Amino acid sequence: MSGGFALFIVGWIVIMVTLMGIGGFFMFRKFLKRMPKEDGKSAIDWEEYYVEKTIHMWKPEQKVLLEELVSPVPELFRDVAKQKIAGRIGQVAIEKNSSKITEDVIIEGYILATPKRDHKFLIKKLEEKQIDITPYQPLFDR
Repeated sequence: MSGGFALFIVGWIVIMVTLMGIGGFFMFRKFLKRMPKEDGKSAIDWEEYYVEKTIHMWKPEQKVLLEELVSPVPELFRDVAKQKIAGRIGQVAIEKNSSKITEDVIIEGYILATPKRDHKFLIKKLEEKQIDITPYQPLFDR
């Protein structure tokens, strides 16, 4: 075996182990989200529950707003992010005893569903849409 070929094989081994490690990390995160909590339901079960419970409250305009707000999320992760955010929006709507999903509920749920590091993208998007963020400032500061 020549030195160049051995280096090529070692390089491929390193690349494959790295890619498998990255894939395993994301699979493990998904596994942890599926693990039941003290109440017997997992985080994903609760997301699905809130989405199902509030699906009838969504109007086309609110769905469009949600699509616009999640547009900065890379397309590969957008569906997962949308599910998580919609679940949190549903939870906020139920906690507020809302009969429909409003712009306020969407924005509050979005803020609560996303990590603090992603809030700058939401603020930018809200400013583009000329939506005042002043009422939501306490949620950003949490």
